[in-house]
Amino acid sequence: MNQISPEVNHRKAFVLGIQHLLAMYSGAVAVPLLIGTALHFSSAQMTYLVSIDIFMCGLATFLQLARNRYFGIGLPVILGCAIQAVEPLKMIGREYSIGTMYGSIIIAGIFVFLIAGQFAKIRKLFPPVVTGSLITVIGLTLIPIAVQNLGGGTVTSKSFGSLPNIAVGGITILIILAIQFWGKGFIRSIAVLIGLIGGTIVASFMGMVSLKPVVQAAWFHIPQPFYFGMPRFALSPSLTMIIIALVSMVESTGVFFALGNLLDRDIQKEDLKRGYRAEGFAVILGGIFNTFPYTTFSQNVGLLELSGIRTKRPIYWAACLLMLMGLLPKVGALATIIPTPVLGGAMLVMFSMISVQGIRMLLKVDFTDERNTLIVAISVGAGLGVAVYPTIFQALPQSLQLFLGNGIVIASVCAVVLNLILKRPQFKNHK
Repeated sequence: MNQISPEVNHRKAFVLGIQHLLAMYSGAVAVPLLIGTALHFSSAQMTYLVSIDIFMCGLATFLQLARNRYFGIGLPVILGCAIQAVEPLKMIGREYSIGTMYGSIIIAGIFVFLIAGQFAKIRKLFPPVVTGSLITVIGLTLIPIAVQNLGGGTVTSKSFGSLPNIAVGGITILIILAIQFWGKGFIRSIAVLIGLIGGTIVASFMGMVSLKPVVQAAWFHIPQPFYFGMPRFALSPSLTMIIIALVSMVESTGVFFALGNLLDRDIQKEDLKRGYRAEGFAVILGGIFNTFPYTTFSQNVGLLELSGIRTKRPIYWAACLLMLMGLLPKVGALATIIPTPVLGGAMLVMFSMISVQGIRMLLKVDFTDERNTLIVAISVGAGLGVAVYPTIFQALPQSLQLFLGNGIVIASVCAVVLNLILKRPQFKNHK
């Protein structure tokens, strides 16, 4: 894993890094935009929020890449804002204060850092039948997001699903597929980047690209701790964010195992512990610099599968570029001109590849054992069902809704519990 392939030189790694950056950029900026808008931040505050968020995405990624004895899983992962934190943070910001919102993030980060060693013991609960089901669900639950973006992003918009949106999204997919089929070597590894550029060019001729965000953005920005004031601490908001942190840890576990499978690396308890600690550290810094909780992004797993690149060098470049873009908002704004349908087309390919990777893992499972069939069927079905209708748990307390309303968590719980129950000795004896 630590060996850099000779064909991936610095120039190629730089281009691959841009591809990873563009793949995650819209998801990274979505969280500050949603929360800042809901809390009625001024334009100056929004500028800070987006810039520091991008900067912190790069820093958080460095923490995970730089494996050491204390933290960092050392896999080619990119960290971004946890989208599941949006609604709870909006609620805390409205009902308590901005300071309380960031105080709860800091507490959640400390919690993750401290329990990393204990949480890492779940490694033994994730045999192939469980990890395969979980990774499949991760990909399948992301696909609707890709389709929504392909249609234009906002379902209630009159332009959602319009022919221009479908056309540029479809063209982006066709470009990526064409490069994958007929491209060779390095060109094939940057199929998604070429698709994003090609789709944006086509969209520009259709009047779907605006340079206004670039013109309006500032030239330079300096990160500032406690920009919105000192943190405040309250029990209920802190517990809420701890629950969200646990959800993120479950999702990250699936991503870690997916990457381990992709790279033929056995993920051990120590790997998970360092990975969780890096995320906890990143969350703490998010609270200090007044951004948000950070978690491992799933979409970049699909990109690794497509590109065939297995080294960390491109991810280091992506992290550097993210930090640079956070310091230079005008440069960062360039990534925002890519139309949403173009991003949706690329996401559809990447997210589908994650599901395929999960299915590949399941192909190694012995399905002549009907217990494995039940584990996969129930966990995948329940995970997808909750992902489509998370309100099924609306009668439960709010804290449980935050945890159980996530399809990936439900799939994980179902797979782990069923595997423990059905694989117990007494069930084997009844076989």
